[in-house]
Amino acid sequence: MPFWFWVAFHGGVLVVLAIDLFGFKRKAHVVTIEEATIWSVVWVVLSLGFNLLVWKLLGGQVALDFLTGYVVEYSLSVDNIFVFVLIFAYFRVRRKQQHRILLWGIIGALLMRGAMIWLGVELVERFDWILYIFGLFLLLTGVRMLLSRGEEIDLQSNFLLRFFRRKMRVTPNYHGQRFVVKEGGVWMFTPLAVVLLVIDIMDLIFAVDSIPAVFAITQNRFIIYTSNICAIVGLRSLYFVLAHLIHRFIYLKTGLALVLSFVGAKMIAKHFIDIPNWASLVIIVVVLATTIFFSMRATRRRAKWRGVRALRQGSTA
Repeated sequence: MPFWFWVAFHGGVLVVLAIDLFGFKRKAHVVTIEEATIWSVVWVVLSLGFNLLVWKLLGGQVALDFLTGYVVEYSLSVDNIFVFVLIFAYFRVRRKQQHRILLWGIIGALLMRGAMIWLGVELVERFDWILYIFGLFLLLTGVRMLLSRGEEIDLQSNFLLRFFRRKMRVTPNYHGQRFVVKEGGVWMFTPLAVVLLVIDIMDLIFAVDSIPAVFAITQNRFIIYTSNICAIVGLRSLYFVLAHLIHRFIYLKTGLALVLSFVGAKMIAKHFIDIPNWASLVIIVVVLATTIFFSMRATRRRAKWRGVRALRQGSTA
């Protein structure tokens, strides 16, 4: 891949992130679902536009690899949103502060994921058998997700969080959107900095699952990296869209577990069964669409019956 293409890609991502960070409503504000929806659409359109550019320059097969990888990463990033909701609730982060944390968290994720992808590609190029390890890891992760009962993450026992609080100076209260403040002539971190640290740590943990999944689709360094980044940069807007509806996606974790299991099985059986990427894309989309459909249907019925019971109780009161 020409060096200028790498530069152009990063330049485009940084420009749009800068517009998002500095160009619109620089003051802290509560992100409305309308604003988040617009930005989510913008990121998807930009990603599909980049996919079209890949198709023009590198051909249809490489473009299909990018699209499949993008869909896999974008769908798996939804799992991050469940955790972000828990983190913000645990630290009592005000809604108008969440935008800044997520944006800087995404910038940190770009750096960490870039390093992980580079390391993964180097390992695969030197030891191709490591793909079977990735596949087994993804398959076991998917099975574990299917068998889990939705246990919440225990942030109180997080080693790095406890270490940060014990070793670093942290103010007891928030100071607007600031990550560091000077109190009594001493620079101190604010709780917002702690939240940012936890967000990046959790993204790193989720990246261990999601990045190997793209290796089942392609080993092209550029496609793995760009599909991952395009999915991650849209995560901030997607959070504010789905945070209001997350309680309705009751079967989505099952869908994500099935996707991980399928991708892992594909990597393990690649020498015996050749599943083309277009078929993988169709399977993944169908699984996710089905779980979302039945989630919305089931929760709508529950809400309807709760409303009926409330009316009956009111009439007998």
